[in-house]
Amino acid sequence: MATANPIDTTPQSKRFLYLYALAVSGGTVAYMPFLTILLPNKATLLVGDGALSLLAHLAFAGAIAASLANIMFGWASDKSGLRRPWILAGLIVSCGVLPAMQFASSELSLILLIVGWQFGLNMMLAPLSAWAGDCVPDSQKGLLGGLLSCAPALGATSGALITLPGFASENVRLIIVALLVVAMVAPVLFLGRPTPMPQLCTDKAAADGAAIVRRDGRNAVVRMWIARLFVQIAEASLFAFLLLWFRSVVPDFGDNDVATLFAVVLAMAVVATFAIGRWSDRNGKPIRPLSMCAAVAAIGLLVMSAANGLGLAVVGYVVFGLSSGVFLALHSSQTLRVLITPKTRGRDLGLFNLTNTVPSLIMPWLTLAMVPVYGFDALFLLLAGLAVAACLLLTTMPDGARKSRTQQ
Repeated sequence: MATANPIDTTPQSKRFLYLYALAVSGGTVAYMPFLTILLPNKATLLVGDGALSLLAHLAFAGAIAASLANIMFGWASDKSGLRRPWILAGLIVSCGVLPAMQFASSELSLILLIVGWQFGLNMMLAPLSAWAGDCVPDSQKGLLGGLLSCAPALGATSGALITLPGFASENVRLIIVALLVVAMVAPVLFLGRPTPMPQLCTDKAAADGAAIVRRDGRNAVVRMWIARLFVQIAEASLFAFLLLWFRSVVPDFGDNDVATLFAVVLAMAVVATFAIGRWSDRNGKPIRPLSMCAAVAAIGLLVMSAANGLGLAVVGYVVFGLSSGVFLALHSSQTLRVLITPKTRGRDLGLFNLTNTVPSLIMPWLTLAMVPVYGFDALFLLLAGLAVAACLLLTTMPDGARKSRTQQ
């Protein structure tokens, strides 16, 4: 048996991994309750029945800003060789702009604030994502995926907390979210002391990565990118319009009902992701769980398309939310296996981040075109087809070839 490669047998400290996961969760808290609940409420207060159209415009403008900012600040952190200063600057800007949303008095002012907030948010998120590639070896990628699954769960929990009846007014909710983000991101910046992993940031790492890509086929990166895009299109559609869909099924479905459902589903995803991530670390099969989750997500969407009451609607969303949550968390960590150039890691992750933002450019308009004419059920059938396509892309990728070098 070959001796284990020291690159993979030297683990990152659990202290840093936990603080890093907390910071990523802070990034999710920064946008999840705001985009799913607080912003739709603000849009409704501002334009009433025109909220759906305004939300589509906000999603479009925000996605453009996020796409550009993530690539730009990821590249800037690569060039500077520093991650923490960019993360701190983005934290200050995004948490400063968020409470200012309460002062938006027109559609244009709200759009401008969204653009500024997205630039600050991605100034923080882009170098934060690249930092994991600098510090976490392949042998801990599954564990990292499990920890990252806590992020959406905590984001949903924060939404459930701030929407408790009588807890806080709309304006105070924005301030609470900003304070939560600071409390969650700051610890890794000031207390996180990662074990140095210079081998992950050298030309040797790039050569090892290139060998993996050659074994698996040069389209590995493309397949991973497209598969995530397809699942993210489905996730983004529900992220933006879930509240409106539930109200189309059950008119009195409230803000806190949606936030609580988010929290429960994503908490379940945390447990599942930890178990599946550790399994993939031990067995060197990082791709198989992704393809299976995409298939289950398609089943959930099919159930949602057939839902004509609250019970079936909730069941369908739980199946979809659980499987897509596991998929996205594990995909985020396993993506670092196929991005092979350490010196451009931040920029390349910015390009991968387009799978998160491009759906926001596509889905608002597709939703506006389809839902008024065909209803949400037709939209969910389309999204199920995309999830099936993602499953097929990943199923036909070599998996064992990408197993951790500790097992070779």
